[in-house]
Amino acid sequence: MPEQYVAKDNETGLEIAVTGDFPEDPDDRVRVARTTTLFTRLFSTILATESVVERRQRFRAVESQLEIADALIKEDFTAVQQLMRETMNSMGVSEEQLSEIEAELKRHLKEMGGIDFPDADDPTAPSDEDGPPDP
Repeated sequence: MPEQYVAKDNETGLEIAVTGDFPEDPDDRVRVARTTTLFTRLFSTILATESVVERRQRFRAVESQLEIADALIKEDFTAVQQLMRETMNSMGVSEEQLSEIEAELKRHLKEMGGIDFPDADDPTAPSDEDGPPDP
């Protein structure tokens, strides 16, 4: 039988209910409660925004981040890349700037002793379509 967790924002009275079959593990239940409470506070804050334009921008920002989080959790790295590009483009970052950022990040990771990424223009470089290698 499904259970329900209800979170309420005391300042606005907004309530959000999550209904489902939750895991028995107490830590999982704490995470469900905490995530629902955080989402309720966030939602309430956005709804309290008086400017329609700002409210829509805030909703879109949260939607984008949740889409990226979902793709990360599912380990869909192609979707993560696409969503990150879309987010950065919507913020006014050009494809050229994204390429520069990518090169700079790769350089820093290599200097720190991290992953040595192959040159994207190298035809002999292995494809990374399946995401990062297993640890």
